[in-house]
Amino acid sequence: MSYSLLVVTFLLVALQCSCGGVEGRDDRPPFHDSELLVPALAKDKGQRIISPLPISYISVDALPTNFSWSNVVEGGPSYLTKALNQHLPQWCGSCWAHGALSALADRIKIARNAQSPDINLAVQFLLNCGANEAGSCHGGSHWHAYQFIQNTTGYIPYDTCMPYLGCSSDSNETELCRALDTTCSAFNICRTCTHDGTCRAISPFPNASIAEYGYYKNDVNAIKAEIYMRGPVAAEVNGHALHDYAGGIFDNATASNLTTHIVSIVGWGEATTTTTTTSDDDSTTQYWIIRNSWGQYWGENLGFGRVRMGQLGLEKKVVWATPQSWTEVNTPCFEDGSNCEATAATYVDPSVTIQHPVLGHNVRATATTTKR
Repeated sequence: MSYSLLVVTFLLVALQCSCGGVEGRDDRPPFHDSELLVPALAKDKGQRIISPLPISYISVDALPTNFSWSNVVEGGPSYLTKALNQHLPQWCGSCWAHGALSALADRIKIARNAQSPDINLAVQFLLNCGANEAGSCHGGSHWHAYQFIQNTTGYIPYDTCMPYLGCSSDSNETELCRALDTTCSAFNICRTCTHDGTCRAISPFPNASIAEYGYYKNDVNAIKAEIYMRGPVAAEVNGHALHDYAGGIFDNATASNLTTHIVSIVGWGEATTTTTTTSDDDSTTQYWIIRNSWGQYWGENLGFGRVRMGQLGLEKKVVWATPQSWTEVNTPCFEDGSNCEATAATYVDPSVTIQHPVLGHNVRATATTTKR
């Protein structure tokens, strides 16, 4: 398929969204402002839900006013993995992959009780192998990223298998991408290179898998319950409105809810503003805590931000996935890629115990407290 035809094909099936491309920039083709796309060959296989959804068993009254996986217990560890940057080594419209894999990696970290070292997942694998089903540097879908991992490959390698290059098979804009091989070969899934320049594929390699995936649409309590019990989620957002965000709570009721980007939602909060000296005039603002993929120099707290609930389309389509297993112990590979063996750990959904995975308290709903 020619490059121009591929672009047209993507545009025909676009959700009219972007991965944070800056409007009016001269160094990108126009389609970079419409980057949250469903690949032409992708098929929606529907949700895969086996375990009870958290909203079905959690008491809404058990949901705290303020919660973030970065600070579950005062003075305790963060349960979030590192902030990522989709724009280096060059700009790539891969927010869909970054948002989806960051949230999945967080859930693995939660299941491991923040045990070091962190497990981070290979965004480049989705770009190399998921172009027809999940997306590319010209856009993709967080929803189809999870479908691709669960239904097609059955795994996602760790990021040390395949570092992020910011290129996909349809990236012809830069000399670097034109020179790179981004085909879905064993060599481009997990490899190692020796000091003499020889590189070879590695197998078996550290990887994670997905058990279930689904989504919520415009249901704040269900989204909160999902985050609280199982971890961060991947969400659509109007990315254009966040270009000049420099901290604080984004609050602009006139900003469009047309979604153009993917971020992770890692928590929520409530801020009180005193408008007069009379306490009765205090107003509260509820907000989501998001993690972006524009580097640690964006936003506040090294890559994070806050957006008022109900704005920028954040609740429009919130996607989640639970891990099934992940490589926990790896028999060390030699430098040349031989001697590789691995054993995996298995995820236990919190619906089994009806207890918060970190705080440990029971969150079972009752007929009188459950509400939507």
